[in-house]
Amino acid sequence: MSAPPASNSGVSPCDCLAHRLGNAADQPDRTRRYGSDLTDAEWALVRPLLPVPAWLNGQGGRPEGYCHRQMLDAVRYLVAEGVRWASLPADFPKWRAVYRFFRRWRDNDLIKELYGRLRKMLRALAGKKEEPTAAIIDSQSVKADATVGAATRGYDTGKKINGRKRHIAVDTLGLLLVVMVTAASVKDNDAGCDLLMRLRARHRAVTVVWADGGYTGWLVTYAATALALALTIIKRPDDVTGFVVLPRRWVVERSFSWLIRARRLARDYETRIDSAEAMAWWAASIPATRRLARSGRPAPRRVKRSAA
Repeated sequence: MSAPPASNSGVSPCDCLAHRLGNAADQPDRTRRYGSDLTDAEWALVRPLLPVPAWLNGQGGRPEGYCHRQMLDAVRYLVAEGVRWASLPADFPKWRAVYRFFRRWRDNDLIKELYGRLRKMLRALAGKKEEPTAAIIDSQSVKADATVGAATRGYDTGKKINGRKRHIAVDTLGLLLVVMVTAASVKDNDAGCDLLMRLRARHRAVTVVWADGGYTGWLVTYAATALALALTIIKRPDDVTGFVVLPRRWVVERSFSWLIRARRLARDYETRIDSAEAMAWWAASIPATRRLARSGRPAPRRVKRSAA
């Protein structure tokens, strides 16, 4: 067996692969100052979960010249704060390099891979098996920016929104299993068919799915006969007015509230559908790493200070 390559790190204390073995040794570290930055505890659990770069596996390509941790921090900042790529703060790597990093992770499903590993750790922390056996699906319509072309946007007549629609499937803990983005004009039934097909392909152990009344009709029969999924519809009671918590459905609604905290997701700005889906995975990864860094403990409550 050949000896492992020597470290190139001589300037930065960072222990990422780009600094240790790549071409980032001459890149200085940065002071972490934003709320979206990975803490040392988050980085300690994320670093072993990162996909191994192709150049380190002997598959060609040039070793990265930018710190992996700084790249993750930059994309997390963009997602959390909702800024444009060119408006990234100057203490991050050049925005074009950050975008190339985001694009590579999008095209190779690396953000899904990372989130999948985080999800397994969170499920283990909650005493669950790695693979879920039940899921909840729902959709959310959001307005689209002018950067979204007419071919991938539409008008949701029910919500009166011109834009796109996010369809997600989550497990019983509210963790993402599938993300799919369509024009807002696509009906839940039609999109639900593709959503369930993706769910079945990626999570074979799932047998039960809960959904709202928008998925009634032929989709229930199709799910049972073609996909071996028991699609159960949870409808809102007719005699109830105002807000009411519905069984199972509140879990996916909470997941949407987690996602929408990322300002980049408050409106759809992405020209490409796959970029919009990748943004949702990135947004979900932020609370996931924070929960793991706290070992599953709830976030500390802010103490209100009394006026002097």
